[in-house]
Amino acid sequence: MVHDTVPPIAADPPTARPRQRGALTRGQAALHTKPLLGPLIVLLLASLFFGVWVGSRFSDPLNISLIVQQVQIIGMVGIAQTLIVLTAGIDLSVGAITVLASVVMGKLAVDHGLPVPLALLLGVVIGGVCGGLNGVLVTRFRIPPFIATLGTLSVFSALTLFYSRSETIRAQDVPALLSWPGRSVNVLGTDVTYSSLMMIGCFAAVAYLLRGTAWGAHLHAVGDNREGARLSGIRTGRVLLSVYVVAGLICGLAAWFLIGRIGSVSPQAGENLNLQSITAVVIGGTSLFGGRGHVLGTLLGSLIVGVFSSGLALSGVDALWQVFTVGVLVIVAVAADQWIRKVAA
Repeated sequence: MVHDTVPPIAADPPTARPRQRGALTRGQAALHTKPLLGPLIVLLLASLFFGVWVGSRFSDPLNISLIVQQVQIIGMVGIAQTLIVLTAGIDLSVGAITVLASVVMGKLAVDHGLPVPLALLLGVVIGGVCGGLNGVLVTRFRIPPFIATLGTLSVFSALTLFYSRSETIRAQDVPALLSWPGRSVNVLGTDVTYSSLMMIGCFAAVAYLLRGTAWGAHLHAVGDNREGARLSGIRTGRVLLSVYVVAGLICGLAAWFLIGRIGSVSPQAGENLNLQSITAVVIGGTSLFGGRGHVLGTLLGSLIVGVFSSGLALSGVDALWQVFTVGVLVIVAVAADQWIRKVAA
């Protein structure tokens, strides 16, 4: 007698439960999608800490105004650096371009007798030309940005010393228009320099260009995936060249602010602007790998450096440890960027 074998009824596969993300992972994702969040939190915590630790001396409106004035040049040059870093490049010559442009403005106006507005305009144009040279080296000659700008750093610095003859134009000889950015206006009972207000305006304008125009979208696309951007029809070489030219023009404008800040024209000014601009960009949350970041983060990064420097100085901490603290901030910021990038991996 043959018995029919009844096949066993297969059980329904267990329903896969969605994996719940922990608070740490959610925070990591939030920092990836909102690059301004990290530096904003650091700035608020640092301000709160020094406000409690130092007291009213730190939170005094005059001290806040001084912090903004101290970081205005770093902030302006940081805008130029941010544009380059967003394309996955780096510019080691932004400080040298700024100083060269300031010397050109001063020499043309004081020594050669050109009308001051024309000297000012030509100085800004020189900044754009220097940026364009960097762009040509990167796009046409395929030289890596680090190497190209390392070379032009020496070239521009040498040209500055040659043209200025290593001489400083004294404050009393500087025309009023060139020193005008350093003048102050009363805002809510606090003296604020015109250059500080113009710096904030420049940040707002560049933020709009990056977020509200096709040029900004193309810039981010090139930084995120250059080959993919090229295949999608973006003329990557033209975009990169334009970025370097715009960065140079911003450095030219920063040169005007530099004259107003120090009150004279010196070929020795701004020696640390290159590294300081990179510091502001990195602490501000812009990824050194390109494609992710926000120019307003550079403003926050500049203010973070200013807050730490001011707070530590008012606390009586030696200047050596102030520099040490900024170095630690940079290392922590880069490590945090690597951790945040794992979300996209």
